[in-house]
Amino acid sequence: MINIIAAVDRHMGIGYENKLLFWLPNDLKRFKALTTGNTIIMGRKTFESLPKGALPNRRNVVLSSRSDAAYPGAEVFSSLEAALESCRPDEQVYIIGGASVYRQALPLADVLCLTEVDAEAPQVDAYFPEVDAAVWQEKSRESHSVDEKHPCPYAFVDYIRR
Repeated sequence: MINIIAAVDRHMGIGYENKLLFWLPNDLKRFKALTTGNTIIMGRKTFESLPKGALPNRRNVVLSSRSDAAYPGAEVFSSLEAALESCRPDEQVYIIGGASVYRQALPLADVLCLTEVDAEAPQVDAYFPEVDAAVWQEKSRESHSVDEKHPCPYAFVDYIRR
């Protein structure tokens, strides 16, 4: 099962200068709950953006075109296809970014786990690909309003392939 997980702003922005656009503690908790015990696949820049390196209690997979690349606590593959071939059929795989990895994975994914932030980030240089309503169907939506830890409204929205 291939899942894509991302937080997006109103215009599908996902990052700026290799950082998240919004600090939403509940989004981070959801990310941890969904990915722990599973495989996460990411690009090199996404791995390098992780504050403490490889995420614990997950199989960390990094995509890099450099054959000599090594990332502590992670396996390295030269392509998304090679990384996916290394996964067991019953393995839950989460694609966690960045933009080019999302673009490659979208046609292969079974589920999208998006945090849709009802705000526009002031600066964005990376975007999530378009979610085509002809391909993806909303399965569930859990909306949250502003509170002391969350400066803008957001929703956890899961999509399944039609």
